[in-house]
Amino acid sequence: MLSGIVKHYLHCLLFFTIIIAFEIYSGGIKLGDSGFFVPNSDIDPWIAYGFIGTCVLYALRLVTFLPLPQVLFNFVGLTYYNAFPDKVVLKGSPLLAPFICIRVVTRGDFPQLVKNNVTKNMNKCLDAGLENFLIEVVTDKAINLESHRRIREIVVPPSYRTKTGALFKARALQYCLEDKINILSDNDWVVHLDEETLLTENSVKGILNFVVDGKHHFGQGLITYANENIVNWLTTLADSFRVTDDMGKLKLQFLMFHKPLFSWKGSYVVTQVAAEKAVSFDNGLDGSIAEDCFFAMKAYSLGYSFNFIQGEMWEKSPFTLWDFIQQRKRWIQGILLVVHSKSIPLKNKLLLGCSCYSWLTLPLSVSNLILASKFPIPCNPIIDFLCAFTAAVNIYMYVFGVIKSFTMVRYGPVKLILYLSSLILVIPFNLVIENIAVIWGIFGVKHKFYVVNKNIGPSITV
Repeated sequence: MLSGIVKHYLHCLLFFTIIIAFEIYSGGIKLGDSGFFVPNSDIDPWIAYGFIGTCVLYALRLVTFLPLPQVLFNFVGLTYYNAFPDKVVLKGSPLLAPFICIRVVTRGDFPQLVKNNVTKNMNKCLDAGLENFLIEVVTDKAINLESHRRIREIVVPPSYRTKTGALFKARALQYCLEDKINILSDNDWVVHLDEETLLTENSVKGILNFVVDGKHHFGQGLITYANENIVNWLTTLADSFRVTDDMGKLKLQFLMFHKPLFSWKGSYVVTQVAAEKAVSFDNGLDGSIAEDCFFAMKAYSLGYSFNFIQGEMWEKSPFTLWDFIQQRKRWIQGILLVVHSKSIPLKNKLLLGCSCYSWLTLPLSVSNLILASKFPIPCNPIIDFLCAFTAAVNIYMYVFGVIKSFTMVRYGPVKLILYLSSLILVIPFNLVIENIAVIWGIFGVKHKFYVVNKNIGPSITV
């Protein structure tokens, strides 16, 4: 069995190999005239394509620089920090940890799923030695959970309205903070989960270390999607990109800068109660579509600090392509509302804006794959290098995500190679899906919150 540090060095070697190979192949690093996309220096684009055509081609080339900040963060995060850490070790006794509330938010459409996962997560907490905790389920529809001293069900009444008119998940989360509903003290902690999120022993230990340390107000860790029964292999492989994003960009921004420079996710969120109440989820309609993003950027602007939590949690990728597209569309629309919100200072959302618009201009960036070969234009070698570097890092993010999710211990070398080979089909598929989601997000109806179906089917007795 290879140690975590050896795995990390092997991953870095593979990472650099893929980058250098792609740079040479694409012409980012020119070895003679062997590059496939090496511009033809004999062509004068102003004569060959005209003024407008040349301006368009150069503008499209420059669009590819929008994702460069997050690409650099992913590159540094994946290489600077150990990408294969060993099991989490408790730094103190769980008995001395502050009170932890594990809060699950749901509409209540899949009660058996929630009941099963509440039982699983409670058992996982007990297995990890956690004693001072409560599982709180916040729902729009009554689930009728079993009466238990460690379980609390909160039904959000239809008549409840926030001061700013927050809706959807933000409304439910804000209801928990109301004085008549909240039973937590300011020094307690909340672990926010989606209805399908499952704790692992490592994540529980990581959370314990984080709250006992107490130096930061908010924290988040890794989520993987290739666990238990995989319903849709295509969407699960596509989500391998998100796994790498957690281990690269998310990890770097929290461990090095302790700020959500590019925002964060809505699950596996750990918050100190006093800080959560001060930031609040009552952020109007614009803060209700991507409530997690708005919350993070608002907390950032108020000066709160963040950290990365060791240990992973488990979730499932969307079961259908329709849900996959709808999920991406909501994220795009919600993040765009945050970027354009006057409530968030520009200095706090600058990198998020670059990330958001690199997503929105994805159709234009993809068009460069065709235009660069059909209509070559002379560019500065640095531009060619950075364009190829951006593409190579994004390709490797799928590779690393598969290696991290589909471990060789569980699946074996043959299946792992099969999954890696399937990326040849998955990456183009994901590009098409993301482009559809972007176009639909721009021109579709705004301020809608689509809930992805994560109910796996028949109920499971635990």
